[in-house]
Amino acid sequence: MKIQSVEPIEVAAPADELSSPWSSTVILVRVTTSNGAVGWGEAPTTLMTHPVRESVREVGRFYAGHDLSEHAACLREFERYSFYRSRSMEATSALSAVDIACHDLIGRELGTPIATLLGGAVRDRVRAYSNGWYSDAIAPEEFAEKAKAMVRQGFRALKFDPFGDQYRTLSPEGLQAAIDRVGAVRSAVGAMVDLLIEYHGRFLPEAAVRAGRALDAFHPRFMEEPVIPELSDALAEFRRSVRTPVALGERLLTAADFESFLRRGLVDILQPDITNSGGFSYGREIAGVAAAYGAPVAYHNAFGPVQTAATLQMDATLPTFFLQESFEASWPEWKRSLVRGYAVDSGEFAIPKKPGLGIEVVESAVEKYRSDMVDPIGPEPPWVIGGTWVRRHLGSARRRR
Repeated sequence: MKIQSVEPIEVAAPADELSSPWSSTVILVRVTTSNGAVGWGEAPTTLMTHPVRESVREVGRFYAGHDLSEHAACLREFERYSFYRSRSMEATSALSAVDIACHDLIGRELGTPIATLLGGAVRDRVRAYSNGWYSDAIAPEEFAEKAKAMVRQGFRALKFDPFGDQYRTLSPEGLQAAIDRVGAVRSAVGAMVDLLIEYHGRFLPEAAVRAGRALDAFHPRFMEEPVIPELSDALAEFRRSVRTPVALGERLLTAADFESFLRRGLVDILQPDITNSGGFSYGREIAGVAAAYGAPVAYHNAFGPVQTAATLQMDATLPTFFLQESFEASWPEWKRSLVRGYAVDSGEFAIPKKPGLGIEVVESAVEKYRSDMVDPIGPEPPWVIGGTWVRRHLGSARRRR
């Protein structure tokens, strides 16, 4: 069974839908074999939709024409040729999507879920935390009301970014606004719900420490990416100064990256992203590093449903699983329509047990939302939850085609 084609497919929000910039596009990858079997993967976007799409074509050249059983050798050959792979998010994202699709195909061919291929599942359900729930929230009471809505749906862990438009530095007013928002959420949901504070890697070290010390009072479960990534050595001082554990990993691409952060004492909780850190092939290596250090793993999962399905298969096998990120409760309908086969219920995912990824990609929906759109820009950066920097208005088109 030979790999016949590797096809990147961009899907995007319909023109009349107001979406957060990060959720407006999805890159799916369809790998088709010589006997017509199809496997699916996904790659992240976030202001790199078209570069990733084109990188999939580059990666595909190393797979097309090879037997499916040779997929690991194809990956290593791409490694050999791709000079900047270890520092290229575009290259590793494309490689991840193709690797996920190959595993999906093998699981389908053998009639077993991917978790079995990885050594076997050790759990059949995972606890999820909700993200994306606080769109269009600026005032503390808006955060509080939206948080309560998520708790009513069964979530017992909520992640959110309380820092508004603060960037690099943090003004006294900006810090007080963050304190007020986190305090309002804590008061609204009580002590038994985990609060996870998202910094989005936006602050210089002094500002990050100041925020961390202030927000320690609300007993968050972790603080994510508190400092600008290129200043990651400052995380050592952050960990000494702030009681709350540090989580990060969505911008790390290799097992060696994760090992370096753990060895240098810069992180407590790992957050790899299966769609940019080498799919399942590298995912097993990262899981081994986490297990060797006893580090909890909470996979980053911010894009589309194929990503979620792949991540759940990985979660099923992790010896140090911690929490699973979920945007599903806040997704627009177009994104929900792309896949069938899994759901988040009362704050938990059941691991799909059907072959491969355990899902059905609805190809009619993929075709309906197929697009050539580039990532929208402004008035907020593409990594924020829409409406948390500035008030949004329906009908304000921010797309460039």
